[in-house]
Amino acid sequence: MTVLKLSLVAFSFVFWAAGLTMLVVGLWAEVRLGGYVALSAGDTPGAPAILLATGTAVMVWAFLGCFGAAVEHRGLLRTYGAFLAAVLLAALTAGLSALVYRQDIARGFREGLRQAVSAYGEDEGKADALDALQRALGCCGVESYRDWLASPWALQQNASVPLSCCRARRGCPLSPAGARGLHPEGCFGKVSAFVSSNMFCVATAALGLAVLQVVGIVLACLMAARVPARVSAPH
Repeated sequence: MTVLKLSLVAFSFVFWAAGLTMLVVGLWAEVRLGGYVALSAGDTPGAPAILLATGTAVMVWAFLGCFGAAVEHRGLLRTYGAFLAAVLLAALTAGLSALVYRQDIARGFREGLRQAVSAYGEDEGKADALDALQRALGCCGVESYRDWLASPWALQQNASVPLSCCRARRGCPLSPAGARGLHPEGCFGKVSAFVSSNMFCVATAALGLAVLQVVGIVLACLMAARVPARVSAPH
């Protein structure tokens, strides 16, 4: 029983640390990537919001799980195990949905980029997000700088491109006949390459968290089964 208690307390601490990590990453993503997420034309909820909500819930329940193990409360332990199972199921569902609908997600981001290029100069929020994306990733347009040449903003600016497309402000051509001085790649390809290159790390982290949750479920159930039922005092 002592070994089970210490193991569950240790697991709860690790689980709490995982929740704190989700919360920190969610805050960072909300601050740094919130504008990029706004460029997507899809209806899926934002990843930063999901991370913030999940991280907060995990931290709260990890504390309750640790408390339940310390006081050997059967009901709280069972509830903790059920919460872990629910989080595991939700994570697996989200992962499978991302695999099934990854093409739809990609199309939504591509369409959002096209809309941002077409509405450049009219929607300041999307324009700022697009400029920030082009500077950060070193890209220009959706597929290439040519996407800008047919945009309403470019036609008003004599077939120009935004300064965020330029490798350096000095010497960047206003009318890119040979695209010299411009970022050669489109932003959609850059984002797709970044996601693909980091997919293995994301999948490994998700698998590790899933295994960790299974261990927590087993520990919570074993300890709950060993805790004697509380008998109410006779009146």
